Amino acid sequence: MASRISELVIPSQDPQRLAAFWCEVLDFVVLSTEEGTVEIGPREGFGGLQPTLFFLPAAEPKTGQLRMHFDVNATDRDQDAELERLLKLGARPADVGQRGDESWHVLADPEGNEFCLLSGRLS
Repeated sequence: MASRISELVIPSQDPQRLAAFWCEVLDFVVLSTEEGTVEIGPREGFGGLQPTLFFLPAAEPKTGQLRMHFDVNATDRDQDAELERLLKLGARPADVGQRGDESWHVLADPEGNEFCLLSGRLS
């Protein structure tokens, strides 16, 4: 038997705002809110194939590059269309030292957390 990731905890200066952004990106829903925290996840709830995201209040802003980040894939459109959608949602390009010929895009969420949009498409 092995372990699997059930939830990811993300410190945030504005948990509601960041949760709303990631709900739009991942087509997740708010599962719970309590004392300033927000948990989002797949519509079927906690315990499914995808981990939930748990945003908790943090007094300090993010500083420096993350040591771990999300990679996302489009599910119903090509990479260019998904990039356009993510930018409209509030993502912005991020520079983490890429060369410029990568097949992925490095982006940052509204609080500066880096994530990558990969070129593959998942169904």
